[in-house]
Amino acid sequence: MYIAQEESFGPVMVISKFKNGDVDGVLRRANATEYGLASGVFTKDINKALYISEKLEAGTVFINTYNKTDVAAPFGGFKLSGFGKDLGKLLSPSPISHLRVLINEKTT
Repeated sequence: MYIAQEESFGPVMVISKFKNGDVDGVLRRANATEYGLASGVFTKDINKALYISEKLEAGTVFINTYNKTDVAAPFGGFKLSGFGKDLGKLLSPSPISHLRVLINEKTT
């Protein structure tokens, strides 16, 4: 799906179906892109969310929220979504898998 593989800037969210329990298949699809700025995981199962956030190739992973962040916090993407972290050469290439994971504790 083209929209899921491009780095769109704007109010765009891709929601796709997956077979029940096929978390690794979802991860393969999510990581099958040249970009990795941010991603979001929505679930009631925090253990599943943490497992997925660890495997996603993205600079920021939001759990049960999206784009709620402090602009003063460090940021950066992976793959073609950024050159290092905070535009710095020091961390590029980086062994760090994520710069940050943000969790919304309120789930209704």
